[in-house]
Amino acid sequence: MRFTRAIFDMDGVLFDTERVYQQTWHELAAERGVVLGSGFLTAITGTSGTHMCKVLEEYFKTTDGASLALECMDRVREKLSIHVPVKEGVCEILAFFLQRGVQIAVASSSLPQQIEANLQKAGIIGYFSEIVSGTEVEHGKPAPDIFLRAAERIGCRPQECFVFEDSENGVRAGDAAGCVTIMVPDLIASSPQIQRCCSRICKSLVEARKEVDGMMGNI
Repeated sequence: MRFTRAIFDMDGVLFDTERVYQQTWHELAAERGVVLGSGFLTAITGTSGTHMCKVLEEYFKTTDGASLALECMDRVREKLSIHVPVKEGVCEILAFFLQRGVQIAVASSSLPQQIEANLQKAGIIGYFSEIVSGTEVEHGKPAPDIFLRAAERIGCRPQECFVFEDSENGVRAGDAAGCVTIMVPDLIASSPQIQRCCSRICKSLVEARKEVDGMMGNI
């Protein structure tokens, strides 16, 4: 198989922003007198759309997950307008792909304005030929829709794409799309079940760059 494209999740992969989201979810919970259960982190990470709203309604004991999601995103947007923390190895792996003529896309559950703002503030938007948001698809992760849309937008079959994800929901989405999915865990370690959905599991994008170099070199 010839790999011609790469698709990156944003939060937890390119940027150390999952911690910002978790901090904000817990702020919102405290204001409402809600204690989020231990399963919340795994359940919410990497989700969007209807699936996210269902998770929020379950854990926050509310009937309006959509409003809660918008409030969280507004607060996160304000925090990230000050600083966007870039993960280790981001610039190196993006430059690696660019040098080899591999087109790169972002496929993130975040709002399109937030994706573009983060990429601009971090100074890496020029690496990406396409930006795909969870708002553009009917079903959010763990459904494969967003990765299928991203592959279509950058003009290739999913099997020709690397997908980089940190969350189990994201890994399931990449695997279901048929992409070569590489997990770079962030806040949640990989479970035995999710390991079967990954081509590789790497500690960082530094390690991931070395892995894909070998995979591309063996073609």
